[in-house]
Amino acid sequence: MKIVYAGTPQFAVAPLKAILDAGREVTGVVVQPDKPQGRKGILTPAPLKAFALERGLAVFQPRKLREELPALKGLGGDVMITCAYGQILSAETLELFPKGVWNLHASLLPKYRGASPIQSAVLDGERETGVTVMKTAQGLDTGEILLSERTEIGERETFGELSDRLSLLAATAVLKALPLIESGQVFLTAQREEGATLTKKIGKEQARIDFALSARRVVDLVRGMNPEPLAYTEADGLRLNVFRAESAPRPAGTEGAAAGEVLSDSPKAGLIVACGEGEAVRLDEVQAAGGKRMKGSDFLNGRKVKKGQVFSC
Repeated sequence: MKIVYAGTPQFAVAPLKAILDAGREVTGVVVQPDKPQGRKGILTPAPLKAFALERGLAVFQPRKLREELPALKGLGGDVMITCAYGQILSAETLELFPKGVWNLHASLLPKYRGASPIQSAVLDGERETGVTVMKTAQGLDTGEILLSERTEIGERETFGELSDRLSLLAATAVLKALPLIESGQVFLTAQREEGATLTKKIGKEQARIDFALSARRVVDLVRGMNPEPLAYTEADGLRLNVFRAESAPRPAGTEGAAAGEVLSDSPKAGLIVACGEGEAVRLDEVQAAGGKRMKGSDFLNGRKVKKGQVFSC
């Protein structure tokens, strides 16, 4: 069975590697066009393209896949596997492959359809997620389910850490799915619309910390924005990126402090900030604008934040 594989980010690399290491034939890799990166806007290949070229695979980068169907058909695939490709496939594209088009989606569908399933699960404080192999249909992640792989989300696990683990889980899932697809022994389950949720792309405008939220919600926001776009807060002209945070008890005598107020500036106790519901969080790893990433206790040695200052909510 000849495979055409489509994806773009780092998340898509591990499943393709697993397919190749299993001795499967990949006739081509479809990737989004190179995009400018950094302040200088240098065109940079996506991680999947870089990996595919290292393995000597043919790479196809159409601006719009539906406009390049003859070239896609020319790759000679019996089946197409997609993983975080970034384009919705047309009906004509789905009809090109005798064994169908199958998507590796990083959630337990029907929850968290759409563009940001991993990040959204962390932001929502979910304790379980997984990878779903589904037969691609015209809707957005609405296709019938072939199989799912589940995993717990660690209490302190960040978006980036979970993404790395789910990429490996997707590799496991695709190796289970390919023999079923090849043999035609596919038993599909329709998604239930009850309980379905849709995610959208998450940007910097959602990364500002609202200390009026509960400590748990603040911690989940920090986890969900790491490594990008990074949770941040501001006080008196200081912008502080936050990489790690934990719930912490309020120091004695600070019970009436308003949300966002710095309750401790002691390097020993850590940088503790008041939250909603009478709670507090300790900012364990931070970075001032233009500065180095460091532990909250080390940051306080510079006394850039003082007790009683208030971070905006």
